[in-house]
Amino acid sequence: MTATTASDFVVVDSSGWIEYFGDGAKAGDFEPYLHRQDFLLVPTIVLYEVCKKLSRERGKTIADRFVSQAFRCVVVALDEEIALVAASLSLEHRLSMADAIIYATAQTHAAQLVTGDSAFQGLPGVTIL
Repeated sequence: MTATTASDFVVVDSSGWIEYFGDGAKAGDFEPYLHRQDFLLVPTIVLYEVCKKLSRERGKTIADRFVSQAFRCVVVALDEEIALVAASLSLEHRLSMADAIIYATAQTHAAQLVTGDSAFQGLPGVTIL
């Protein structure tokens, strides 16, 4: 096995998790990223957004499945560095608070951001499915 580098890490934003656990049309596109648990970073704001939406729209059982899978990944808490980077990125790219925190988490960890959200269109280090 080769050593892990920062570039191996991936962040899947809330839209990807919701698509996958909601059995959306692009669920299969997100699946390969969501099964790389050792390399998948999960920002705590993604835990909040996805758990809330899945609980409301799909029920507690599906939300619990998401939480179980997310906790097998690398959960990244919002800290001072990510918060300040997010503020700057939000102003620079007109991102919402949640999107800026997710993008800042990816950027501060040199991770690829994988999303279905067009708000990230054209940003470096982003793959839109």
